[in-house]
Amino acid sequence: MASPRLETYCCPNRDAATQLVMNFQPAVFCGVCIGSASVSLLLTILQLLPKKGQSLRKMPKASSSSTILLLISVCDILGGLGIIFRSSVWLGFPGFIANISVANRTDVWPSAFCVGSAMWIQLLYSAGFWWLFCYAVDSYLVVRRSAGLSTIVLYHMMTWGLAVLLCVEGIALLYYPSLSSCENGLEHAIPHYITTYAPLLLVLVINPILFRRTVSAVASLLKGRQGIYTENERRLGTEIQIRFFKIMLVFVICWSCNIINESLLFYLEMQPDINEMPLRNIRSAALITWIIMGILNPMQGFLFTLAFYGWTGLRVDLKWRKREIPWESMSSSTVGENAYPSPVNYQSNIHDSKKVSTTDSQQTDEAISMLSEDNTSGEARLTRSSPIYQGW
Repeated sequence: MASPRLETYCCPNRDAATQLVMNFQPAVFCGVCIGSASVSLLLTILQLLPKKGQSLRKMPKASSSSTILLLISVCDILGGLGIIFRSSVWLGFPGFIANISVANRTDVWPSAFCVGSAMWIQLLYSAGFWWLFCYAVDSYLVVRRSAGLSTIVLYHMMTWGLAVLLCVEGIALLYYPSLSSCENGLEHAIPHYITTYAPLLLVLVINPILFRRTVSAVASLLKGRQGIYTENERRLGTEIQIRFFKIMLVFVICWSCNIINESLLFYLEMQPDINEMPLRNIRSAALITWIIMGILNPMQGFLFTLAFYGWTGLRVDLKWRKREIPWESMSSSTVGENAYPSPVNYQSNIHDSKKVSTTDSQQTDEAISMLSEDNTSGEARLTRSSPIYQGW
């Protein structure tokens, strides 16, 4: 799981609240983390692998939104590997871990492992938060026709730059003047907690606003294209709205416990003695949410792939070769297999007798299909569902 308490624990003079959660059934907690991260890792990779039955088609250009979704999954996979590695060492080498608590030590490897593994986990999940924010921004800009593939370079610079900057800044302030003699008190640790939770809170607050504006812009786009708003267009807008809702639902489920747990631990830190009887329920709640974090944080990777692509199936195509999926609007092969037209083929099926080939209409179809891809069902999803084909 990802928590600023992982870095705080590396200080020999760590606070009592951090000591409380980190020393609570460490074997059980690490086992829970390994189990959750391993399941999520395997299922996420299964979701991303190409599947049998997918058709090979020509794609006019890659989608930055698809690339962003794949990069979010990559960050979750790498973060999950960090959790598995840290928890495995914690379980397998208790003597090595015990040296982290020694103030005047000559062996630097326990501290290096503690700081390095904690930073790895924080950096990757923080980068995932920034990529999720970029996805909301890109979705809005695509509908407004202000974004293109070239903006992915800007997103890379912003995401990795901010993630590294905030992580290094928070760690430097936390371990000042040195790792072996961290400053006492809550004040010196606050900047570290702020840099950790800033991207999480940004996604929690700003993404719903951007998603809502994107949905409104899509509705206006559909109405303005032909001057009418049919049932099929309404259904397409609902698909996009449901996709955004599922993304935010997964995010809230996986990370709300972190906010609750951190609030409880901060409250305990401000008490003269956290072991007082009146604080028993607060301590219990903090420990319960700590265990829940170990389950839900690593599961984000798999749950996000369900929100992005739906269930892509178990029929993995081992004879892999690069294929690309289309976002062009002129295709009729999938329509006959579905109860209602796919968003990708939307225009040619609604207006068969009056096909429109203007640039604006093509841009509209492309923008909408980028947002609604992989949310259809049946054979239509099978032809487009492998994220490994998307955006590369």
